[in-house]
This record gives sequence, C-alpha cells and structure tokens, in this order.
Amino acid sequence: MIKKENLRNKKSLIKNKDFLFSIICIIGIIILLLIPTGFEKQLYINSQGVKAEVISVDNSNVYQVGLVKQGEQRCKIKILNGKLKNKEIEGVNLLSGKLEEDKIFKEGDKAFVLIEQSKEGEILFANMIDHYRIDSEIFLIGLFVVSLLIFSGITGIRTIISFAFTLACILKLFIPMLLKGYQPILLALFIGGIISIITLILVAGFTKKAYCAIISSILTSLLTCILAIVFGKMFNIHGSVMQWSESLLYAGYQNVNLTLIYQAGIYLSCSGAILDLAIDISAAIEELVDKKPDISKKEILLSGITIGKSIVGSQTTTLLLAYMGSFIAVMMVYMAQGTPLLSILNTKFISSEILHTFVGCIGLVIVSPLTSIICSYIYTKSKAINLKTIE
Repeated sequence: MIKKENLRNKKSLIKNKDFLFSIICIIGIIILLLIPTGFEKQLYINSQGVKAEVISVDNSNVYQVGLVKQGEQRCKIKILNGKLKNKEIEGVNLLSGKLEEDKIFKEGDKAFVLIEQSKEGEILFANMIDHYRIDSEIFLIGLFVVSLLIFSGITGIRTIISFAFTLACILKLFIPMLLKGYQPILLALFIGGIISIITLILVAGFTKKAYCAIISSILTSLLTCILAIVFGKMFNIHGSVMQWSESLLYAGYQNVNLTLIYQAGIYLSCSGAILDLAIDISAAIEELVDKKPDISKKEILLSGITIGKSIVGSQTTTLLLAYMGSFIAVMMVYMAQGTPLLSILNTKFISSEILHTFVGCIGLVIVSPLTSIICSYIYTKSKAINLKTIE
C-alpha cells in the first residue's frame, strides 16, 4: 500500500511539473514573439498591404511569348479590409515572363495588393502582389491543431506548444542573429539544443527516457555538425547553392558566411528526426525495463540496438524522401536532356543535396546505438540507487 501511495504521489508530482513547464514555455513563446528582431522596417513608405477581390480583368496588354506571358494585366478590385475597405480601384499585375513568379488573376479571385499613397492619402498605385492565401493558411493550421487535439489529447497540446516554440526560436532568434553576423554553427547548436530539450520534456515529461533522449540527441548534433563541416569542405560546396542566398549579399549583408549557414542548416534540418529517433528508442527501453526490472545493462544495450535497427531503416528512408521533394524538378530537367548520371551527381546542386541527405542519415544511424548506451547506463544506475534506498 505504501509503495502504491508513493508511486501515485510521484506521478502527481511529475504531472504538476509538466503543467508548470508547459506554462513557462507558453510565457517564453509570448516573450519571443514580443521581442523585436531589429529588422522591423517599413519597406515602402506611405503604403499598405490589403486583401482585395477581383471584380473584372483587362488582358489587352498581356501577350504570350512561347510558354510565358508578359506585359501587364489590369484589374478592377474591391478592397476588403483596412482603412480603404469597400473602395473600388484599379490594380496592376506586372508579368515578368517567369512562370515561378508570375500569376494571372480572374474575376472572383482574392488578391494581396500593395497600395501606395501620397502624404495626403491619395492612391497613387495598386500593385497586385499575389493571390491571397492567408485564409487558407489559417484554415490548414487550424485543421492541424484540431487533428492533434482530437487524436492526441494533452500530448497534442504539448506538441502544439513545442511547435510554436520551435517556430518562434527560428523566426525571432536564429534568422535575425544570422543576419547580425553571429557564428552560424555555434548558433545552430545552441538553438537546436534548446529546441531539443524543450520538445523532449514537453513530449516525454521529466522522465529518464526524456533525459536519455536529450543527452543522445545533443551529442549526435555535435557529431552531425562536425560531419557537415568536414564533408562540406571535401565536397567544395559554397553556401550560395541555397535558394535566394545570393540576393542576401546584394541586399547589403556581405558579412554573413553563406557556407557556414548552409552547413548549420544541414544539422538543423535533420535535428528533428534525430530527437524523434532518440525518444522512440528510450521510450521503448523504459517500457522494457518496467516489464523486466531485473534486466542487465548488456541486455538493455542489445535490446536498444535491436529496436533501433528497424526504426533507423524507416527513418533514413523518410529523410531521403523528404529531401528528394526539393530536387525532383531538377532531376527531371537533367534526365530530359539526356545528361549522364555521373555528370548529374557531380553538379553543385545535386552534390549539395547528397551531402544534406547522407550527413542527416549518418546522424540517424549514430543516435541509435548512442541512445542505447546512455539508456543502459542511466537505467541500471537508477535501479542500483533504488535498491540501495530500499535497503
């Protein structure tokens, strides 16, 4: 009876800790969102972005050249929000001849429009920036949140907190600090470590399985960063291979080291999969120890490695498929042109993706035995401490 009562009190204490930690994380998210990044500047003076409905279109100045369209599309639009709500004006959609950037509006479409005004408030120009997608984005995020709450309950709430905290750290800390010239690798390790700790405690609570996963994921992160730096130099990949990175230099940020940012991004992009695998293995080992309290350190280690084998196989494939999506179009272009496979594999873009993928996969392979080793030590040590306490 006393043992059951102690166990009940212990579970209650853990629940209280988890609840308090969740509240602290929510407060942390709010603080992060309120902290200015230092880059809150108005790009266009006397202008405002609004949602508008396309009432009619005029395509008389649009002409087709091959597969692309050029010229300008004029649209009569009705503003749906802001100080100019319900006002009907003419908007201009400039076409540059690039399919990836251009858009064509039709009657009934919702558009995001940048309206430029004079100091007196007179409308000078209305630029049709793009189709309005904010409502759809909010709906999709809402669907994600509702799905989590329905199928995961309390754990779903913690997952949402973890998701929001990660997003806030990236947008309010990592990116602004990179722009300010902080060392990318150290910054990625620091912020990635914080995200790993917060996420694992939110998901697994203040438990041994969380601590084991935290230690193994942080150690694996260090190894992954080292691999990214070493193989980045071996592959001779410059950070300008990242999309839009060259524009950053022309925008006045010549002080940023694009190559180190690229290498830091390799670690960050696979850190989620690493902590996921770490908690999977440590949770399985904890269940094993609960069912067989007299299990030895060697048995825990071997069981953890066995569990990790099947999980690593599926996780590395998942990582490969996730990265493949970013360069399918490039591969199709090369294949359509009849480019030899060796030439394709040797191109800078494909080589960078190979580096990205396989450094991440090596990280996943490393985290499996590392988590098993840490679990075998922590669980047997805590078991020995408990036995001494009972004696």
